Amino acid sequence: MDALLQDQQALFALQEDIMAWSASWLRQLDARPVAHPGDPLPPPRPLPTTGLGLPAVWQAFKQDLAPGFNAAPGPRYLGFVTGGVTPASLAGDWLTAVLDQNVASTGNSIATGVELQVLDWLCQLLDLPSSLAGSLTTGATAANLLGMVCARQHAGWRQGRDVARDGLGGVAIEVFSATPHASSLKVLGLVGLGREQVVAVPCLPDSEAMDVAALGSLLAGSSAPGKIVIASAGTVTGTDFDDLAAIAALCRAHHAWLHVDGAFGLFSRLDPSRREWTAGIEQADSITCDAHKWLNVPYDCGIFLTRHAEVLQQCCSVSAPYLDQDDALPALMDRGIEQSRRFRALPLWFNLLAYGRGGVRQWVEANCDQAARLAAWLEASADFELLKTPKLNVVVFRPVRGEAQALLQQLNAGGEVFMTPGQWRGKAGIRAAFSNWRTTDADVERVCRALARVAGA
Repeated sequence: MDALLQDQQALFALQEDIMAWSASWLRQLDARPVAHPGDPLPPPRPLPTTGLGLPAVWQAFKQDLAPGFNAAPGPRYLGFVTGGVTPASLAGDWLTAVLDQNVASTGNSIATGVELQVLDWLCQLLDLPSSLAGSLTTGATAANLLGMVCARQHAGWRQGRDVARDGLGGVAIEVFSATPHASSLKVLGLVGLGREQVVAVPCLPDSEAMDVAALGSLLAGSSAPGKIVIASAGTVTGTDFDDLAAIAALCRAHHAWLHVDGAFGLFSRLDPSRREWTAGIEQADSITCDAHKWLNVPYDCGIFLTRHAEVLQQCCSVSAPYLDQDDALPALMDRGIEQSRRFRALPLWFNLLAYGRGGVRQWVEANCDQAARLAAWLEASADFELLKTPKLNVVVFRPVRGEAQALLQQLNAGGEVFMTPGQWRGKAGIRAAFSNWRTTDADVERVCRALARVAGA
């Protein structure tokens, strides 16, 4: 206990040093290597019998660990649709750890009310119905999990069975999708519906978007009493958008649950020139989105929304004497996976209040423009082939000579930019995703110069 009290005093003494190191690290993002080749390991160190204390551990961190972290928050980290953490959300995240609120239950903190306010602000930001209920998750995978759990429950209801209570035995469900994200396939395995059991809906020509007529035929021909359709608002490579209004009409006609994965594409609603791509999403039964992508808050923060709060409640709520609360607000543990979890609403509260709808819209429009600038350079280059004209913020391309994977390894090893593998219509390529508030047109020019150097080499 004495050691803990000493460390508490040490923390107060070290706070200026920790803040100074943090500020220095952020200032150096533009200069430090964007990514490290491979995965560096920390130096071997046995677990001490007697703890070293915070001051010694702080020195060990700076010496052993700090050199191995990548510059993922930096402006030229173009992999995985990663946001860059705004100053306001960083402050909110620090305070989240200081406050250490558990938002599982109500009645003893303002934390639940803050999350409900943030969910309402998100609906306002994205122009979604205020009646949607949901929760903040670890990310799109957990949000997709909640979507499939609710869809599974709805399908069970149609067959007179409470799946959350009694299990899937005897319940027949078919899942339909054209270009599901890998996280959706992972989730289908987790909830017992099967990764390999998706009914593949054909795509439109030269697109990842769903062929609605084909979906209609498949739904009409299905004998399963339980039906789930997974649609996309921005596919992972082509950033194509399914016709959500038409799909919603089919789902109503065939009593199917419509889940829309809008992990980053949902933010296209902020751009008037792209807003129509998500027309009809308000008719979806459930929606997934990611805050640690285009909202630029720290990992991890996903968003799940549904029109059916009662279904979500039935799936997630369990009773125990110590959990009984008499409060006007919903217990968030009854609307999500975890019984106990972090106060992840606070960074979002800071972010949305600090920058507002206009600020987020500027990030979205700037990143889309940057993707277009890179695409234009690639089209003009004799060294690269643009595989698809970007609709949103993702550019997929390949070298004219040599293998895409080999060039990508050389590019990432240079430390100036980081991209990931991509594929379009069977052609292996390279994928660059813009979603960081720090990225500027000057960064795009640096990326182009790095690509030219690697192609020339």
